[in-house]
Amino acid sequence: MLKILASIALASVLYLPTPASAQYINQRALAEILAPCSPNVASLPQVNYEYFVLYSSRGNSVLARNTFYKVIGDGDMTLGRRRAKLVGMLNRKLIERAEVGDTLVIPSRFDLEFCAYAPFPRYYEGGAGFDKLFIIDKTVQAWAAYSHGTLSRWGIVNTGGEITPTPNGRFNFNWKTEYRVSSMSPPGERWEMYWVFNFHEARGIHIHQYPMPTGGPSSHGCVRLVEEDAKWIYDWADAWRTSSGSGIVSSANVRIIEPGTTVLVLGDDPVGDPMPFIDRARFPILRRVFLPGHPYDVPAGTPQQRMFDRTRTGD
Repeated sequence: MLKILASIALASVLYLPTPASAQYINQRALAEILAPCSPNVASLPQVNYEYFVLYSSRGNSVLARNTFYKVIGDGDMTLGRRRAKLVGMLNRKLIERAEVGDTLVIPSRFDLEFCAYAPFPRYYEGGAGFDKLFIIDKTVQAWAAYSHGTLSRWGIVNTGGEITPTPNGRFNFNWKTEYRVSSMSPPGERWEMYWVFNFHEARGIHIHQYPMPTGGPSSHGCVRLVEEDAKWIYDWADAWRTSSGSGIVSSANVRIIEPGTTVLVLGDDPVGDPMPFIDRARFPILRRVFLPGHPYDVPAGTPQQRMFDRTRTGD
């Protein structure tokens, strides 16, 4: 659909430079494009991707970005700026910081719903028996929610950094709270987390809203989310049921009656920034997530999960 500026020779792919100071995603702006999947998500057409090199004959980055907005907006700069939010999310970059000569990956069409651009399969046969299934893939730094095997929603994440990585494995959502101050907060600071959902009780690892750098793993083990996504998951997923009815296991007398929504943490931590696309000479390819044959093929991530497994299988 889009015609890349033919006069520009593309010898190599250069992603936007990352300065010493961290760049953070504008979560409020991103919220305008995030959305649950429609019922016909499995039948959406596949999306191809192209390279776009920012160019200005005057060497002016503002003019280069304006040209970019016009091209992807089919001549309408306002429309182009809206579409640029999707491009920025897919590239994990801040488009307003782009410079002349930077290369972006753009979709061949913008007229599809947000879930058409997901790196996750739109239907997961192995998850068909789960009314709800939540998946985090560390390689692409993204998450997906499935209902009876059909993709319900997806988004991006920041997982744990090199020293405190988010553990891989199979878990369940446990308790949740709308607001919590991190126990890792240094003296005199309050690391405030919103829409918190725990999935590793012993280590205190949660998913939650928090400021998100454009790069890859950066947390102390928890999984950072855009606020719009964190609130949706908070309302969508199920917490465990306990004998106290409060959701919090505060004493030895409180029993876990039923585990919450199953959580899978998959993939390897990327070295440096996540690379959502595989570079090829002519065009980029979306780096897709390949899921296990069945969620129970993923090893239990905690003793608690192994206990749930014994209860489920009768062993």
